[in-house]
Amino acid sequence: MILAVDIGNTNIVIGCIEQEKVYFVERVSTDISKTELEYVVQFKTLLELYKIKVKEITGCIIASVVPPLNNIVKTAMEKLLRISPLVVGPGVKTGLNILMDNPGQVGSDLIVNAVAALKYYGAPIIIIDMGTATTISVVDEKTNYIGGMILPGVKVSLESLVNRTSQLPRISVEAPKKIIGKNTIDCMKSGIVMGQAACMDGMIERIWEELGTEAPVVATGGLAGCIIPYCKKEIIYDNELTLKGLDVIYRKNMETAV
Repeated sequence: MILAVDIGNTNIVIGCIEQEKVYFVERVSTDISKTELEYVVQFKTLLELYKIKVKEITGCIIASVVPPLNNIVKTAMEKLLRISPLVVGPGVKTGLNILMDNPGQVGSDLIVNAVAALKYYGAPIIIIDMGTATTISVVDEKTNYIGGMILPGVKVSLESLVNRTSQLPRISVEAPKKIIGKNTIDCMKSGIVMGQAACMDGMIERIWEELGTEAPVVATGGLAGCIIPYCKKEIIYDNELTLKGLDVIYRKNMETAV
């Protein structure tokens, strides 16, 4: 069983996976002020919550888009597990052919999600990740990662709207009863949820036009569950996609090492 950790700008996704079976997926707040010991306690608490013993963990892997936390989390995992984690980055085998102007600039989270999408859903494939930013990645029929888009995330958009207006209240991200809102809060809910859903539908159509084929779409990320159900396009929601990708990359590199 491996412990997989994906460090994002807002949340850290943590989970355990063994032979493609995901035992749990949890999200905790990303906090660069926490010490190694605090992260040790956090990881240990999660394992205890799901009744997983430390000795059952035989490997670990980290993907991160928050460089200041890399060594802190790496050291925390080493202290807890007595295992040095594999860190997704240069030199790590992913099996993904990245056709970008500067492949080194592609976020590790995008690579991990693309690796999982290829294995579990095939190519071509469109991958949506709704976190701090909403990212869309495209893998063509030849299994090449050919690029994508970066959009303001759902909560980033909502916070910007509230912070730059004097009368709009803070609201939760949830769908209104009707598209046409009858009060300020419902109008905001419709704009945020239905507006983001319509945006995804429109982006998918444009990608299909450029690809010349209606590639399937898979979505993941902490906010995808709030938005994807309201999209008109068929989109597969896979909350475990990132963990699956980390598992694939870990096993690929361990097989190479052997």
